[in-house]
Amino acid sequence: MASSNLMVGLEIGTSKICVVVGESRPDGTIKILGVGQAPSRGVRKGEIVDFETAMKCVQEAVVDAEEKSDIMIRSVYVGVTGSHIQSFNNRGCVALPDDRDEIDEEDIEDVKINAREVSIPAQNAFLHTIIQHYHVAGQTGVLNPLGMLGQKLEADFHIIHGVRTRIQNTIRCVKELPLDVEDVVFTAFASAQVVLTPHQKSLGALVIDIGGGTTDYVLYVDGAVKQSGVLAVGGDHITNDISMGLRIPMTRAEKLKIEEGSTVLGNCLPGETVLLKDDSGFAGKEVERETLNTIIHMRLRETFELLKRRLEDEPYLDYLGEGIFLTGGCSQINGIDNLAEDVFGIPARVTHARTMSGLTSAFENPQFAAAIGLIKYAQAVQGERPQRTGLRGIFGKLMQRIR
Repeated sequence: MASSNLMVGLEIGTSKICVVVGESRPDGTIKILGVGQAPSRGVRKGEIVDFETAMKCVQEAVVDAEEKSDIMIRSVYVGVTGSHIQSFNNRGCVALPDDRDEIDEEDIEDVKINAREVSIPAQNAFLHTIIQHYHVAGQTGVLNPLGMLGQKLEADFHIIHGVRTRIQNTIRCVKELPLDVEDVVFTAFASAQVVLTPHQKSLGALVIDIGGGTTDYVLYVDGAVKQSGVLAVGGDHITNDISMGLRIPMTRAEKLKIEEGSTVLGNCLPGETVLLKDDSGFAGKEVERETLNTIIHMRLRETFELLKRRLEDEPYLDYLGEGIFLTGGCSQINGIDNLAEDVFGIPARVTHARTMSGLTSAFENPQFAAAIGLIKYAQAVQGERPQRTGLRGIFGKLMQRIR
């Protein structure tokens, strides 16, 4: 993995571990070279609960990706999630010295640092400080203040933070393989990089990434992140509801959800059933399709309503000109877009990674959006990041940020 154009995204999910190898192309697109997967164990609701077991699963997925792409993986960009992830908006401000009125790069970095001079829980660490807009000499909505004149520089940021030790556990799980960790990225923020265009971000859009153990979200207005977070509920909760409601094993419930599940109610024939064909001891068992759909519908409706209530703490739902973009493995359930539209009252659609080439089955599948988004994030930051040599430079700076 010597080429600087090669990048790897690693998503440690509740249901699966996903590793995507990509190559940055001259035209700005990304070619997917290979995808590695492994069942996820030792992870609950997006967080590591069994370090050794989770590490072995990550290693299995990495090896699979290496075989599929014919690339030796040395470093990765890692997605993080979990209910501990929180966010808020804050403004930073720095005054320029009396003998200078031209804004330089140091001022831009200082205003970011100033925005983080706010109290967060002692056990938490900053994950992202995402610029919204700069303000210079009374001019609002400035995108790049470098070289502009003014006596002070102000900037609005969206700040994402989480519990330090939980983030560090994810990093250590990868480092023990051993692999270098280039950066850690909130998964919904990663997904948004490939499911939304800059124009859609500008018009306003909500990305909802529904995985096995969590539902991650990020909301854009005027091209800037305004809200983000995690709900500790996902597709595995639907599977559990089906298992308990129909009294069938979890593995069979998962298969039913994927192959037969729908959120649409009232469109089944009277008495229509689904036949359970597999699993010793359960062959021949029939379940009513409307019952199955009702279980799925109720859980997803509850999830969307919970998210809507959380988002309504701020006024931004009224400014989503492009509507809702659903992604993640659970977004493939039939009718989920219509249900989201019904709950939120705005258009919703299921989407996947865009502007990709190579392995079509990967980028056209919503379940890989976050891992591919990590590669897109890497592509965006690699040109801005100074060259580092060796493990100490890469890991040291990252861990310093997470402290």
